[in-house]
Amino acid sequence: MNYRIMKKTAGICRDRNIIIPTFKQMKNPSLIPQKIKDKLKKKGLWDVDSINLFRITWKNNPVEAGGNGLFGDVNFLEIPSSITGVKARIIGLVGKYFPTGAHKVGAAFGCLAPRLVMGEFDPETQKAVWPSTGNYCRGGAFDSALLGCHSIAILPEGMSRERFEWLEKVGSEIIATPGTESNVKEIYDKCWELRKTRNDIVIFNQFDEFGNPMWHFHITGSAIEEVFSRVKKNKSRLSAFVSATGSAGTIAAGDYLKTKFPDMKITASEALQCPTILLNGFGEHRIEGIGDKHIPWVHNVRNTDLVTAIDDENCMRLIRLFNEKEGKKVLMEYGLKKEIVERMNLLGISGVSNLLSAIKTAKYYEMDENDIIFTVFTDSMELYGSRLKELVEQFGKYSREQALIDMERYLLGLKTDYTKELNYYDRKAIHNLKYFTWVEQQGKDSNDLRRLWDRDFWLEKFGEVDKWDKAIEAFNKEVGLI
Repeated sequence: MNYRIMKKTAGICRDRNIIIPTFKQMKNPSLIPQKIKDKLKKKGLWDVDSINLFRITWKNNPVEAGGNGLFGDVNFLEIPSSITGVKARIIGLVGKYFPTGAHKVGAAFGCLAPRLVMGEFDPETQKAVWPSTGNYCRGGAFDSALLGCHSIAILPEGMSRERFEWLEKVGSEIIATPGTESNVKEIYDKCWELRKTRNDIVIFNQFDEFGNPMWHFHITGSAIEEVFSRVKKNKSRLSAFVSATGSAGTIAAGDYLKTKFPDMKITASEALQCPTILLNGFGEHRIEGIGDKHIPWVHNVRNTDLVTAIDDENCMRLIRLFNEKEGKKVLMEYGLKKEIVERMNLLGISGVSNLLSAIKTAKYYEMDENDIIFTVFTDSMELYGSRLKELVEQFGKYSREQALIDMERYLLGLKTDYTKELNYYDRKAIHNLKYFTWVEQQGKDSNDLRRLWDRDFWLEKFGEVDKWDKAIEAFNKEVGLI
């Protein structure tokens, strides 16, 4: 704790009328003071206003304007068996109704807020650097803007045009690195360059910042538990949680769920074109937002039961099936109700990939109607409109015949190929891959790497959230606005 910087930052927040939410309030918005709720009613979901820090939750009412009760139950979508082709129920939490339209804004908060309130980041003299393959840098730039911090977004030049346009609007400095989704090392290289050439930065690397999985363990994990309590029947089982590995933030929700449902499985999903866990592989792919070519420092590999690899071609075909006119008609022919068809745009590209991994999980474990699989639809097609236009330009108008092919081959015809159940030594081998990225390249200590294999380490680390909340409460008291 640096008290001098903390007190200075508290003064800045006082002048800018900034109050910081606790993790408890993001988990349970009913704990938010009424005067803050009253202010929220006047603000839109994406407005760059510090009051929207209190909208970093799965429980925003599904509207982009303010008001309308503000908060409700967790936003989720159940995908009917008529199009999954499996008996197991598949439910995805919906990320669209976060500020920025993606749940990564929560992970970014988990990295920035604790440093801010403990005086480990000076918003007056330092800039927050957000290395990312997509939504994390958007979330970090948004959080930074709300907290009055300058931000630098680092992301591959091949990411969707919508990401760059939004970053420009929010006023972030942008650094585009070579490559696309799986070019994570190039991002790390840029971070090292900045460390050597600038003394005014703090790098918030989602791949090694424990605030990232901390947020998902407590907020996303408990949100899934709430949904399960709402939708379960007499014989229902919470059987699996599926998440792309990405930065290994979201998958930490599975760590929370295993404390409540010890027999459930955690499935790690990745791109077939870059199957890092499955085959120690490398390559390029088009599933934006999931990263590759290394094992994140904050991935609790010891808890991962299954790995599935998804062909990015499947995802690109299915976003057309779910969003284009002829595709929607075919979905209804297969028994999908119109109101569900109109909500399938809640699945962005990585959301479709998560859905396919959930289907593979159900088929691999031969799950039945009593099994419920949870996943996360991290963002919506609102962030990928340019990708749909590119597909039309490349392949032409989407036809009924193509929609039928995509439905039968890439959805109902999905197999359990490129799926592997991990035993103890499989997991340890994956864990050991961290050495090459994090010890050899990024300068971490091998003794710390050994600690990450300790079964007690993770729950002890995630248990620090109470300390973080107390620090936030003490900071807000110093600010003096509550």
